[in-house]
Amino acid sequence: MADDGAVLMRMMIFGAGYSGQAIAAEALKAGAEVSGTTRSPEKSALLRQQGIQPFLFDGTALSAELRQSLAEVTHLVQSIAPGAAGDSLLTLTNGDLRSLFPKLEWAGYLSTVGVYGDHGGAWVTEDTPCRPVSQRSVERVAAEEGWQVAAEMAGIPVAILRLSGIYGPGRNGFVNLAQGTARRLVKPGQVFNRIRVEDIGRACRFLIERQLGGIFNITDAEPAPPQDVVTEAARLMGVEPPPEQAFETAELSPMARSFYGENKRVSNAKLCNLGFEFLFPDYRTSLRQLWSDAVWKP
Repeated sequence: MADDGAVLMRMMIFGAGYSGQAIAAEALKAGAEVSGTTRSPEKSALLRQQGIQPFLFDGTALSAELRQSLAEVTHLVQSIAPGAAGDSLLTLTNGDLRSLFPKLEWAGYLSTVGVYGDHGGAWVTEDTPCRPVSQRSVERVAAEEGWQVAAEMAGIPVAILRLSGIYGPGRNGFVNLAQGTARRLVKPGQVFNRIRVEDIGRACRFLIERQLGGIFNITDAEPAPPQDVVTEAARLMGVEPPPEQAFETAELSPMARSFYGENKRVSNAKLCNLGFEFLFPDYRTSLRQLWSDAVWKP
């Protein structure tokens, strides 16, 4: 807070879900006033409990109350995934962010490392050309480009946060093991990166405090086979891991199967070289904390 009691930052998070709430928690620690949207009236109470002013938004129409709030927003986070029709906010503003956000100073767009596509297990950085495979990743690339253009028109920095597989309290391998849904699918050579949700919030705050824009991989430093993560979670729980199963024989949804069609190791060196330190730089450190501090349950 400023000395006179004025709020330094008024943040709006479009799509205040799992990642959005972690970003809000960090912004609130910094003394910000935080609002967020949800499609569900039931989730509004949850947001309010966390200190987030809730607004209902269905992705197409803005209420008069929400429009009024947006006029005071200084920092914007877009967490709503685009669809075939494009990004909801870019559509509503026709690319002119100032039309809804006259006081905007910084914007963040939550994207995915899926935009890189398949690189056969090779390392990728923010400079690696995007080769999206799935339709949802194609839509993400288009949205990233749209946000960069809109931010340039508005004269503000925009940070594109490319997130790897998100997990944390309530969403992790321990929960899957406890519920009997954990699987150890083995596809030789396959690795994935992951990211603790709290580090998403911390990275966003880091970028805001430095008014940084650009593309940033928000990811851990240890891409690993998915079955290894399940094995480690089972070891910490003191239970037998599920049997290994060949990927080819597994029954998977088309979306789940598509994830295995992309194999890459994602570098977080750009963000680290700016001075950011991950609380959970690898899955072992993260799982150990979730278990030992008993914060893994939903």
